Amino acid sequence: MIRTRILLAGAVVAAIALFYILDLGHFLSLDYLNEQMTQLQSRVESNPAVTATAFFLVYVIATGLSLPGAAILTLASGALFGLWWGTLLVSFASTIGATLAFLTARFLLRTFVERRFRYRLDAINRGINKDGLLYLFTLRLVPVFPFFVINLVMGVTRMRVLPYYLISQAGMLPATLIYVNAGTQLGRVDSLGGILSPTLLGSFVLLGLFPLLARWTVSLIQARRIYKGWPRPRRFDRNLVVIGAGSAGLVSAYIAATVRASVTLIERERMGGDCLNTGCVPSKALIRTARFLSDVKRAKEFGVHTASAEFDFGEVMDRIQTVIREIAPHDSVERYTALGVDCVAGDARITSPWTVEVGGRVITTRSIVIATGARPLVPPIPGLAEVDYLTSDTLWGLRELPKRLVVLGGGPVGSELTQCFARLGSQVTQVEMAPRLLMREDREVSNLLRARFEAEGVRVLTSHRAIEIKRQDNASILVCEHNGEQVHIAFDRILVAVGRTPNTEGFGLQELGVPVTDRGTIAVDDYLQTRFPNIYACGDVVGPYQFTHTAAHQAWFASVNALFSVFRRFKVDYSVIPWATFTEPEVARVGLNEQEAEAQGIACEITRYGIDDLDRAIADSAAQGFVKVLTEPGRDRILGVTIVGEHAGELITEYITAMKHRIGMNKILGTIHIYPTLSEANKFAAGEWKKAHAPEGALRLLGRMHQWRRGKSAASRGEARAS
Repeated sequence: MIRTRILLAGAVVAAIALFYILDLGHFLSLDYLNEQMTQLQSRVESNPAVTATAFFLVYVIATGLSLPGAAILTLASGALFGLWWGTLLVSFASTIGATLAFLTARFLLRTFVERRFRYRLDAINRGINKDGLLYLFTLRLVPVFPFFVINLVMGVTRMRVLPYYLISQAGMLPATLIYVNAGTQLGRVDSLGGILSPTLLGSFVLLGLFPLLARWTVSLIQARRIYKGWPRPRRFDRNLVVIGAGSAGLVSAYIAATVRASVTLIERERMGGDCLNTGCVPSKALIRTARFLSDVKRAKEFGVHTASAEFDFGEVMDRIQTVIREIAPHDSVERYTALGVDCVAGDARITSPWTVEVGGRVITTRSIVIATGARPLVPPIPGLAEVDYLTSDTLWGLRELPKRLVVLGGGPVGSELTQCFARLGSQVTQVEMAPRLLMREDREVSNLLRARFEAEGVRVLTSHRAIEIKRQDNASILVCEHNGEQVHIAFDRILVAVGRTPNTEGFGLQELGVPVTDRGTIAVDDYLQTRFPNIYACGDVVGPYQFTHTAAHQAWFASVNALFSVFRRFKVDYSVIPWATFTEPEVARVGLNEQEAEAQGIACEITRYGIDDLDRAIADSAAQGFVKVLTEPGRDRILGVTIVGEHAGELITEYITAMKHRIGMNKILGTIHIYPTLSEANKFAAGEWKKAHAPEGALRLLGRMHQWRRGKSAASRGEARAS
């Protein structure tokens, strides 16, 4: 295959080179065509079939090799064969030639481009699959765009050949007709520029815009059909109604108020949603206490002979509520009311695309943002409902430390809480159905975390599927299946942390006919619109990432599109999504990791720096973990980063910024990092990348130059002294 590519590339290059060396372009000029017209016409009259075939082949070769002169050949077709035969010949010859150029680019370049730029090309291919034919047709209609560029660029995408051929033939036909018709009056044509006057070019541009305008018109008609049967209010109480006051809802309301829109925010429970009340904030407060207790146990590592800590579990949990109360004003009704948001407590119900009912009050609104979040997923395990199970929602009401705790789930939430309760003194058994913890991360991350958990006394059971819970001898027993055998685990309390399910019921979606996906999330498009163009959704109720910061990120797009879509819409951007698992060591990631790159067939280089070599980590007795960076082959562009270690969630911010703003490893290496800090790990990882890309040939030449500058005599004296 490689040999064939080389031969084909050589043939193409040789043909193009001969075209210029032999000055064949001279035969494709307007002057030459006018001079030879009488002779060419006589050949057509004497042998029309042979002449037409030869002309057809020349046209195919010229367009297939992207040679200049297609416009002259098109004029010639009109002069020699007339309007209809000339149009027929050129239409098929140009399309066949364009398709050959398309296939040549695909054969020679696509593998290379996909290996080197796969991460970027995936997004382009998704767009091609969705709207590629429409945009190809538009580009073909406008002869301002160089057609040979279109052939080459489309060749490296995943567009199918037959649709490319058919759309190209249809799209190029109007311009072909104009040029062929001009060729029938060849003597009056002074220059190619005269054929396409500004007026005619403007007409082509309008023609090119026609498919887009048609698509917009179709969308408008479809929207009217969707809204059929729903009476639209003559005036609106609000520009925006937001349902749900978690991270996504709060940001949506904040943005609307900032741009002076009239907005109502409806929340049925507590402002701040899961993050403030049952998720991020309380879990991090618990992690801090558990971390302190772990440090006390490690006192000897810090040169302290003895250290101990007494605590009351109930007081630990009370502290968590104190932390929540201290942060709550940031998300409070008072704060948002002061910002200009109409905050309403109650159960919202969408009664039409433009009306929301809450507490007997009907609010009319131009747009709606659904931000109802998600709740812990409870699997249908027989006997689970009879044992007063815990979830990340109900856990915070505990005031007595479980002696024996089973944690169902090896994801981020399950892993964070597993380590916390083990450090607080529970005998923790972590049960995960998958073959390892944190399945979204690389295997070495899972292995490192498992080793740490087991060193801290956690019993980690992977590849164990929970099948039932039963009572036996006055004890609760979790029965699991592992390698075809049953495993029995006794416990006092069980914590279910196997994921979250979106809140999509109970507020009118089903009655409105808003569809949900197979994952149970609300179905939205790239602009976060639901089936109804004025109803948007964001946050955990949409996914695909159930993180507080991603919900806030989506909220910007949802609220801005809801308020300003009449002027401009923005596609939600998932290109740089980071996250962290706050175990010890922390696990942070942005972009691709090694297992995803391998699964998707994305070529990449892997650079690894071990944090056990970092001065500050050694000084802090935290010398474990690594920085792993994936880059494009031969380039310093970052595709993804995984960091495991102390404060990994903070360290990864530098790489998030680098990926967002296209900063490569060279610039990270050239940035001063304070010594001694953990952030130096990022610079040292960049240094490892640079070492792997050192120009060895140039360095050898430099070595010789430095030796020459020392002089022969100096080298001789050194050798004499050595002897």
